[in-house]
Amino acid sequence: MFKTKPSIIASAVLLSLGLSACGGSSNSSTPAPTPTPTPTNTAPTAVALSNLTISEHTVGGIVGTVTVTDDNANDTHTLAISDDRFEISETGILKLKSNYVLSNANDAEVVLTITATDQGSLSKDQEFTLTTSERAGVYSFVSATEESQSSVSHSGQAARQVLILELNNYIASGLATDVTAAKFSSAEEVKAKLMRMFAATAEQWEEDADDTLTFTTTPAAKQTTLRQISSSYKNLKAKIAGEDATGQHKDWATELVGWGNKGSVTPSGVVEALFDQLAANALTAINGTVRNDIAGNPITKLYINTDGTDIKQLVQKFLLGAVNYSQGTDDYLDNTVDTKGLLSVNTQDGTKTYTKLEHQFDEGFGYFGPAHNFNEYTDLEIRAKSGRDSWSSGYNDINADGMIDLTSEINFANSVNAAKRDLGTVDNANPTDFTKQAFDAFVAGRKIINAAAGEALTADQMTALLAQRDIAVLVWEKAISATVVHYVNDVKADLDKLGATDYSSDDYANLAKHWSELKGFSLNLQFNPHTPMTDAQFTTMQDNIGMKPVLTKAEVAAYKAKLDEVNTMLQAVYGFDAENVEKW
Repeated sequence: MFKTKPSIIASAVLLSLGLSACGGSSNSSTPAPTPTPTPTNTAPTAVALSNLTISEHTVGGIVGTVTVTDDNANDTHTLAISDDRFEISETGILKLKSNYVLSNANDAEVVLTITATDQGSLSKDQEFTLTTSERAGVYSFVSATEESQSSVSHSGQAARQVLILELNNYIASGLATDVTAAKFSSAEEVKAKLMRMFAATAEQWEEDADDTLTFTTTPAAKQTTLRQISSSYKNLKAKIAGEDATGQHKDWATELVGWGNKGSVTPSGVVEALFDQLAANALTAINGTVRNDIAGNPITKLYINTDGTDIKQLVQKFLLGAVNYSQGTDDYLDNTVDTKGLLSVNTQDGTKTYTKLEHQFDEGFGYFGPAHNFNEYTDLEIRAKSGRDSWSSGYNDINADGMIDLTSEINFANSVNAAKRDLGTVDNANPTDFTKQAFDAFVAGRKIINAAAGEALTADQMTALLAQRDIAVLVWEKAISATVVHYVNDVKADLDKLGATDYSSDDYANLAKHWSELKGFSLNLQFNPHTPMTDAQFTTMQDNIGMKPVLTKAEVAAYKAKLDEVNTMLQAVYGFDAENVEKW
């Protein structure tokens, strides 16, 4: 409830004072003024609502503005609403409470009464009938156990998306700032800082969870700390392939391919090896030594190595696979371990608003990373290039509360790469639509689970669910593979500049960046148990890409031939159109 000034106030009645025009007479006197009558309070006469429709599948959705008409000057009013699912803000906005959502199927019309009570305790009741408008293709589902509450939850995945961004931001600029400020005196101190961001202990997380995030949005994010995203302890290492071992389709202690000899390092070990490289570069800077690229230009970025690799890109892209893609495909969306992933029971998870199966599926969806209204974005808006006001930064305030909810209103990582690859084919004869194909499959799969919530899925329902899972995961993988193709093409173009007399530090940085994105994304493809790529094909791809790019003109032709073999193989495995492969 809140206080509001009346929207219409009657004018006060001014009494005329009949003053004499004559003066100077000793017998004249001023008549006594007529007393102003005490105002009589009357009840408010009307309550109005600016809008009578609400969009379905919008958690905390806004309806409109409430106004009150009252003949009493300067009266204020307390507003109350008959439906406990709704609330009225201090500014008079009628909206669903946080975590509540309506569906057209269950709440096509909602009848509610708003009561306005004035300072004298007189009131006016006004009944309104709201219409719930249909909204297709949105990832929003109503709880089977709690009326009108959302059953969607993947805050832990949002937290890890942000953890990857925070680590990337620190490697990009925060580390250099700290080195300049003399916060480190050794490589060990640098690595300890990086490990804290990757593998924080529970105690460290408690110390850091309320720190303001460096990742920001405009308008401001609803959550500005990790604790506000997910209240329980989270780190990246606990979810990287091999650390969360239950149900993994390979033993990542012995079977990782693409980083040295097979099984010579674990996924977590890859990250630590990259941190060691970054710490060594930081120590070089601390000691005042300048590193130079192949053309003799100073390397000004701590994350760029002298061997043509970019640590920032390698860390981020590898984590998108070893954490996000691995967890999404080999854990939450897999169906090989009883009571885990898609074999979880479809009954209420304790006192939560969702079932265990619903939550597992949501977590897989959360690792793909799309906003809940993903289909309502253009590809340019998803990749934050251009578009409508308030959409063109890769996020949108769905419920118009003036904040960006990092658990539902922003596009992260893999979902953004899908949009990038779609844009790369938009003018081709056979353009891709990875964004819509993947998102539609996630929505369709979740609908199957939601419709059966509280009961075990039938054999037919499970078959249908797995079919949608297969579509979502395959399209997700196609977007990753297409990204590998894209960076093969970029690296080939970068290599053609080697040996030029005007070869610049920017040319070198671009080669390092593009090759490292190529390597990082290519490593991801081994983490999906449902991949159409064979182990032999994956091994050949990694052998062809190698551990670093070639850096001399004499080696370019042979290396480009190996990269062409990678693209030819990916085209065959995923059925990519030849024009798309050429132009990605």
